[in-house]
Formats: sequence, structure tokens, C-alpha cells
Amino acid sequence: MSINTIPVLSLHQGDRSTARRLGESFRNFGFAVIEDHMISPDLIDRAWKLSERFFALPEDEKRRYHMPGLAGARGFTPFGVEVAKGASAHDLKEFWHIGRDLPQVHPLAGNMPANIWPTRPPGFRETFSALFAEFDRVGTVLMSHIAVDLGLDPAWFDSPLADGNSVLRLLHYPPMAGDPGEALRAGPHEDINIVTLLLGAQEAGLELLGKNGEWLAISPPPGSLVVNIGDMLQRLTNHMLPSTTHRVRNPSGESARHSRYAMPFFVHLRSDFRIQTLPQCVSEEQHDRYPHAITADQFLQERLREIGLCE
Repeated sequence: MSINTIPVLSLHQGDRSTARRLGESFRNFGFAVIEDHMISPDLIDRAWKLSERFFALPEDEKRRYHMPGLAGARGFTPFGVEVAKGASAHDLKEFWHIGRDLPQVHPLAGNMPANIWPTRPPGFRETFSALFAEFDRVGTVLMSHIAVDLGLDPAWFDSPLADGNSVLRLLHYPPMAGDPGEALRAGPHEDINIVTLLLGAQEAGLELLGKNGEWLAISPPPGSLVVNIGDMLQRLTNHMLPSTTHRVRNPSGESARHSRYAMPFFVHLRSDFRIQTLPQCVSEEQHDRYPHAITADQFLQERLREIGLCE
């Protein structure tokens, strides 16, 4: 079954209208689809081509950029390393992470290592630095609408997002080889961060777990962004905005012979931001599930240990 009830939304319909429709979609599904994100199609096309060219490099060359001590925060993470929280089988994917560049003297630099850049393919650094900046812009606009929907000032998230520990992930799911057993391209999971912006969801495979317990395929229009709530925002809103379980199922038939690519951008808060339940998300009917605050970095490190990227 595929989802055809998630509305395709605009970020430019007017603050109140956009905020209301986004809020409805997030409360109903934990997901939304954005059509007019205004990221250049030419930039996105260059990014797809460079991502495919990078993952086609020899394995030993890619592994030069794998830094075990960074918990996957930057550079290359090989196939079969990450595991969904609570799963026993590792995901059938490899990926590359690009983060925010901060000066070494910045007070948050200790939580955000410097980027690693491959020597090839040419244009990799320039293209993905530009794409990171565009995702960062869209994420800030989106969060301003979420703030309005929550009854906050539109600029409420501006400071928590400033110098946030956001990450652009280039994902490659290689062709299936043999029987994967219980392993999936991406096992059922929820995202750690505040929201995720995803390019590439029009390729078959992404599914969310509906409230009825059924897996529902997401089939957005080509070029659109799929946005989902992460656990940090779920915690901040006391589950008013839910972090929905999703997965990437394994293909069958001819599709199993082909790679799948995706580019999620994980919007993160500042590492030192204290996640404390918003007062307007607590009531007599909805008690505070999280009476104790936690910093965004403490939350992140907890989850990285759970998914096998950090000891």
C-alpha cells in the first residue's frame, strides 16, 4: 500500500497557512512532502552524479576516508557498519557524512570535527559544501513554520539551530548479493535529530509505519523533499509531533540488481542546547514524559552508541 494522503506542500503559501498544513501532516504521519524547496535542480543533479561516482571508487580508496574514532561523524562509513536501534542485523548500506565547518577556536568545535574531503571525484567539495548550505537554509525556514504551529515566535529556533551539528549524508545501497537474511537496506528506525530533509525518496523502498501497524510506501513527486520528525523534536514537543518509525525495504526481481542512492540532511540543534519539554506541550491529559533536560550532544551520543557508530 502506498501513501497518497500526505499532502504535497509549499513553503511559500503564507506563514499561518503553511504552518497549519505542516503541523497537520506531521501530527498525522510524522512526515510531510515539500515541493517548492527552491534548491537548484542543477546543483542537485551535480550532487547525484558525484555521489554515484564516489561510491563507484575502489573499496580500498573509499576506506582511506574512514575514521573509526569519529563515530561516523565525517567522511566514509563502510558497508554493514550501522545497525538500527534494537536490531541484530546490520543495514545494507554505506555512506559519507559532511558537517558544518567551524573555526578551531569556536566553543562548539570540540563536538563537531573538521570535514574530510576525497581527492576525487573533482568538484566534490565545492558541490556538497553548496548543497549543505542550501539544506541548512531550507531547514531554518521549515523550523520557523514549525515554531508558528507550536505557538512560538517564528524565530524561536534560530538560536538553537545557529551552528547546529547538522549532517548531510550521501547514501548508497549496493545491488543485493545473495540472501540477506534478516538484514534490510535500512532497518526500522527513528531519526535522532530534530527534522530530516530527504532527497531521493521517489526511488522505491522508503516506507513508514502507519498508526494502523501497516508499512506504507512513500511515493513523492520527483524532486520533492520528504521531511520527517526526529526524536529530538518529539522529545521537545512531548510527542505532540511524533517521530515515526520508517525503513528502506529490500528490492526484489530486476530492482535488486541496481544500486539505490539517497541524500538525507539531518537538521541538528546546537550541541549545547538543552532539550526541555515545551510548556505548551504539557497538560493534565498529557503529562511531561521528560521532566529532566538533556543537551543535544548528550542525546546524540546516547543514540550513536545504540546504533553501533560509537562505543
